[in-house]
Amino acid sequence: MWLYTFPVFAYLLGSVSSAIIIARLMGLKDPREIGSKNPGATNILRYGGKTAAVLTLVGDALKGAVPVLIAQALTHDVVILALTGLGAFLGHLFPVYFGFRGGKGVATTLGVWLALSPWAGLAMIATWAAIAFVFRYSSLAALTVSVAAPFYVAWISPGWPYLLAMIVMSATLIFRHRANIRSLLAGTETRIGIKN
Repeated sequence: MWLYTFPVFAYLLGSVSSAIIIARLMGLKDPREIGSKNPGATNILRYGGKTAAVLTLVGDALKGAVPVLIAQALTHDVVILALTGLGAFLGHLFPVYFGFRGGKGVATTLGVWLALSPWAGLAMIATWAAIAFVFRYSSLAALTVSVAAPFYVAWISPGWPYLLAMIVMSATLIFRHRANIRSLLAGTETRIGIKN
């Protein structure tokens, strides 16, 4: 039964905001108070530069992957593993240490799935990269991945717990990008590489 504490551990680790910590360490403004006000790599890139953005991206992905990898070393129960990944994702979105004001969860989702199901994770990363490269919109890439990811997981990963976790993540990601959807439709969304 103690294994069911892993989702809680994952949530607590996911609550560590890479963007906020890196901004503080590098003397940058709080990402929640500038630009899109999203504590994530894309917003950090726009005002803090590539180094800060890469560190944020890696940090957010690792806090998704690490708790899943630890759980995998101790159990093969797919329900626990799926809940662990979901816990890390929800921690990023609603961080207990930062007033529950978190990011949108794209990098953490990718980290979770690289650990849970590497081929599904790689398919998600490839989809994000292709859309971002062609259209230069991080939000459009994230939305495309959100739609495609449940199909990748259904095709590649074992069983309904993984699929259900991915559906919850995808629906939440789309909801968290609702302002971006409006901006994309209005033609006012900021492209990757454009500074605030």
